[in-house]
Amino acid sequence: MEFAYSPRLAELKARARSLADAIEPFELECEENNGISAASHATIKQAVLDHGLNAINTPVEFGGTGLSVLEQAVVQEQLGRLTGALWDTVWRPANPLAHATPEQREQYLLPGARGDRRDAVAISEAEAGSDFSTAATTATPTEDGKYLINGEKWFVTVGDVADYLIVLAMVEPEMKPTMFLVDMDTPGITKAKTPRYTHTFVYEHPEFHFTDVEVGPEAVLGGIGEGLELTRDWFTEERLMIGARTIGAAERALELAVDWAKNRVQGGARLIDHQMIKAMIADSAAEIAVNRAYVHQVAWEFDQAEAGDQARRKTLHAKAATVKLAASEASNRVVDRCLQIFGGRGYMREYPVERLWRELRVDRIWEGTSEIQRLVIANEADKRGIQALLSFSGPAE
Repeated sequence: MEFAYSPRLAELKARARSLADAIEPFELECEENNGISAASHATIKQAVLDHGLNAINTPVEFGGTGLSVLEQAVVQEQLGRLTGALWDTVWRPANPLAHATPEQREQYLLPGARGDRRDAVAISEAEAGSDFSTAATTATPTEDGKYLINGEKWFVTVGDVADYLIVLAMVEPEMKPTMFLVDMDTPGITKAKTPRYTHTFVYEHPEFHFTDVEVGPEAVLGGIGEGLELTRDWFTEERLMIGARTIGAAERALELAVDWAKNRVQGGARLIDHQMIKAMIADSAAEIAVNRAYVHQVAWEFDQAEAGDQARRKTLHAKAATVKLAASEASNRVVDRCLQIFGGRGYMREYPVERLWRELRVDRIWEGTSEIQRLVIANEADKRGIQALLSFSGPAE
């Protein structure tokens, strides 16, 4: 069994790190201005294209880079080092667009892969967070074959700059969960509120209201009634990538903390010479190493799975939940220790450790809280047994 990076993975990691290094100078601008200027966005966009890392989850024939899941995880880990969520400037069209029709690909996916159009996924609601099956937004069929969408969506990340929304709505009267592609300039869409959050994010998370928003049948993504499956697939991919990014963030924080501890003198000795500091560093290194290995394992397993193997697909869904739970919780512990090592300076926003500490907190909440991940994992153990969860499965035989 080979665990070393292949030359391909090593090159991708180096290229992603180079891109992260090119974006890093914009961190303070993002923190101080709650975002970056149009000129800065243009500079980053060109850097993404120059590094060949646009739309890494999209096939080459549709304008993307066409990376495997493991390759995507390796890239996302390096981008996770960035504060201000600047990793999100390296665009990836939402994976439900893989189900786009040829016409939808031309209108949405192809320009999205180039970075000329941006999507935002609108799923969560005031009363439908982790349990998205309880969404109350409706799509009412009209006599002329169209749909009227009514409802509201919360936490629509990138909604401030998106050109179109991918909206989960229940098609009446059977209340079939369905995804719709809705251009942002469609009449009836109102940006109701743009809340302030704990973290600084290069994009916003507005709340939207939909009042008789009319769309045609060509706006349906993937088919009537397929919305929950597409949403689960999206969550699964995002949970894996959150795991990868949080490990990258934790590693950067630990690098900074170790360098600080080696050079900071207190009580006549370097911080790193104090046993309690040594223990914090050791615990952090162990958590990063173990979680990186599991992120890579599960990403590799996704690449080996057959598309039609439903049982294995459900087990991998639970393994992705395990990745998100373990990596996000561990990374929060790591960054908290690193902030403590920095002392008062660790609490200053001009220091990357403070920003990482503040920004990683949401990774235990979005795309399913840690508590929801625990339920997914336990339910999988109940339905298909604990061995499926704990196994290291390779290619299907």
